[in-house]
Amino acid sequence: MRWHDAVAALGGEPEAWPRLEARYAEPHRRYHTLTHAAAVARDSAWLAAGLGETDRAILAVAAWTHDVVYDAKPGEDERASAAWAREALAGVAAAHVERVEGLILTTIKHDAPPDDLLATALLDADLAILGAPEEQYAEYARGVREEYAKYPDDVWREGRIAVLERLLSRPLYRSETARTRWASAAGKNLTAELTHWRRARGDHR
Repeated sequence: MRWHDAVAALGGEPEAWPRLEARYAEPHRRYHTLTHAAAVARDSAWLAAGLGETDRAILAVAAWTHDVVYDAKPGEDERASAAWAREALAGVAAAHVERVEGLILTTIKHDAPPDDLLATALLDADLAILGAPEEQYAEYARGVREEYAKYPDDVWREGRIAVLERLLSRPLYRSETARTRWASAAGKNLTAELTHWRRARGDHR
């Protein structure tokens, strides 16, 4: 669902779109761009196709805004994005705004109650890139590295190894639909990248 349609469905005005576009076009971004937000909006809508219009609109707004503030500061970015969404949704019912904020905040730890269907759709869509074709995944990995360019290679390598090991230690996707579509490729992509970084530090496991 497009931003304009989603906000209108919630009774708001879509006037924040130019500011949202400007945020996602910031020069330091390589992966967390408007293209990523659009992909999350698209994939989450597909995962939540059976839900009602209001729920789908809430989900779409959360998808479009979940990375609207991005300075490579995990936790801070998500909280700032939630605050940005609240300001952008002036005129929307408080319950809907709070739901959007809550969904954005679930992306900090990528966790939510199992029965939260909106969070399931958002979180699974946010990780869809992990199950992308190999070349697309490699482009994503390069983009994230460039966004964290302030860290030297050795620090980045150790941090990335920890992230990859954590991702591989648990189920990546919450819904059966997402697992069927992305889990197999995601496991291969993550394992290949982890192997690369382990070899880079001389670890041949």
